[in-house]
Amino acid sequence: MEEHPIQGLMTTAMENLKDMVEVNTIIGDPVESPDGSMIIPVSKLGFGFAAGGSEFNNKFDSSNGEAILPFGGGSGGGVSISPVAFLIVNEKGVKMVHLNENVHIYEKMIDFAPKAAEKIQQMMKDSNKKNQSKELRNDKSKKKQKDDEEAKAEPDDDSDFII
Repeated sequence: MEEHPIQGLMTTAMENLKDMVEVNTIIGDPVESPDGSMIIPVSKLGFGFAAGGSEFNNKFDSSNGEAILPFGGGSGGGVSISPVAFLIVNEKGVKMVHLNENVHIYEKMIDFAPKAAEKIQQMMKDSNKKNQSKELRNDKSKKKQKDDEEAKAEPDDDSDFII
């Protein structure tokens, strides 16, 4: 069976898109700065693809007895590449510098999460200590009340003797 014309259109378009999109498009080639730091560009990539076609009225080929179907179609695609950040690698570590400030907020939240967890744990420990000291004071207060009540309930030694 013969290949349909739209298959050729799709294959050509996809091969061209594949040639344009590679890993170096997203994570770029590193560039060394004069201070020895490596700067690596990071990009966002988006692409789209569409293909379509239509067959028109049949014409009959009398020589081989098959119908000839005229075909009309097209395909297209597009690629969008936008730089989003730079990775800076040096002796101090790795740092990501975002070009979009809104993305930077998420990175700050991730960096701040361990500090927030430690703070919450410390607050819980402090709260437990306060609760324990309150319970201790309450226990002492209840013991004193109980002792006072027992003291009131005990008869005086003088009351046993009648003169």
